[in-house]
This record gives sequence, structure tokens and C-alpha cells, in this order.
Amino acid sequence: MTLPQVPPRAPLTLTVSDEVRALAPGFTHVAIEAHGLVNGPSTDGSSALLDEAARRLAVRLDGRAPHEDPHMAAWRGAYTAFGAKPSRTRNSAEALAKRALTDGGLPRINTLVDLYNAISVAHLIPVGGEDLDLIKGGMRLVRATGTEEFVTAAAGEPVVEHPEAGEVVWCDDEGVTCRRWNWRQGPRTRLTEESVNAIFLLEGMGPDARLEAAGAELAELLEKFSPGARVTVHAPR
Repeated sequence: MTLPQVPPRAPLTLTVSDEVRALAPGFTHVAIEAHGLVNGPSTDGSSALLDEAARRLAVRLDGRAPHEDPHMAAWRGAYTAFGAKPSRTRNSAEALAKRALTDGGLPRINTLVDLYNAISVAHLIPVGGEDLDLIKGGMRLVRATGTEEFVTAAAGEPVVEHPEAGEVVWCDDEGVTCRRWNWRQGPRTRLTEESVNAIFLLEGMGPDARLEAAGAELAELLEKFSPGARVTVHAPR
């Protein structure tokens, strides 16, 4: 029996609009594409990485609050520039860092999410992961018109929200995938235990981001936890 030919996957395109570049000239991002990943429930290994990340964060902050770090201060400035209140809607790295420093510590989600959360906390940079098989078309970082759809959930039921006009959002051809830059990811494209192909985005603001070191560390962890995976780290843009 001849099996049907599966057409090759087109390379994922990531674009940042001119409006976002004008709003935050210091913004950079590193994208890591990974194929053939193995995901599943959190493990002792991924849990240990989260604990170690919290220790590394504490050393970096040396008693300061996360928002006092220069990189987080730069992100707060970017959030303020598009109309968000950074003390109420923190960027993902600051929100995770606050949790890491509490007695409850960081949540355990699944292996892949644990890995990128550990990198986010250890390096104090926003990091996100999306299921490549669930992304529709390319991904774009834009300032919203306010008409875009963001599908989330409430009480277990799908709910459609709309970003505010001017809000910075990541979106694909189907709608918004993450609101307020990296504040809240939608469930449609998140990494689940069934995910095998993923795109990871490491985001920086200004000279204190040091994204390349964080990207190299995440790529190494992906290869360690998913032997045989094909991992490509793209240059900062």
C-alpha cells in the first residue's frame, strides 16, 4: 500500500510591525524551532530545573523585587507606552519571578512548559512556547485594532475577548495568540502533553536582555529532554 505524501511544512514566518518597532526600539527576540519533541507530565528533572531557576533568580536579584531589575524596568516602560498598567498586568517574566520567590514556588505544568519557564525565571526574560501544528499561517507582533478575536476560557467554556485598540499582541491568521505582548497566552496554541513541534520565543527589551545565552541554554535542555529532536536557534531580530 502506498501511503499518501505529506507536503513539507512551510517555514514559520515571524514578523514585528513597524508600529511596534517605533513603540519599543529596544525590542529583540530569539526564536527556537523544535521538531520531534517528547512532552508529558512534569518530571523530577523538570521540577528540579524550576527549583534551580528560582535559586538563580534570588542570587540575581540579591534582595530586590523583580520589577527593580533593569530589564524588568525596561519592560514596564514598554507596557506603559501602549497603555497597559504594568503593576496590574505584569509581563510574563515578572509574574513568574514573583511566584518563584514565594513559598508556593513555580507551578509544574508539563515538561516543555517547565523547561521554558525555568529559562524565563533563571534569565529573567519573557519566554513563551506555541504548538507549531496549531499556528495558522505566520505569527505577527502588532498593535491591535481592537477587532481581533482572542479565544480564552471561563468556567470551562470558550469565551471570545477583544484586545484594546493599540494593545501589542501576538497573532496568527486565526486571531490573537497572546495578549499585551506576553501577558496572557490563549489556550488554542499552547503546548500540551500531545505537542511534538513547537516554537519558543525569548523576548528582550534593551541591552540587559542577553537573549543568546538564554536561547542556547533552552536549546540544550530541549535536546536533553527530547533526544533526537531537531532544534534550530534563529539569530536575534
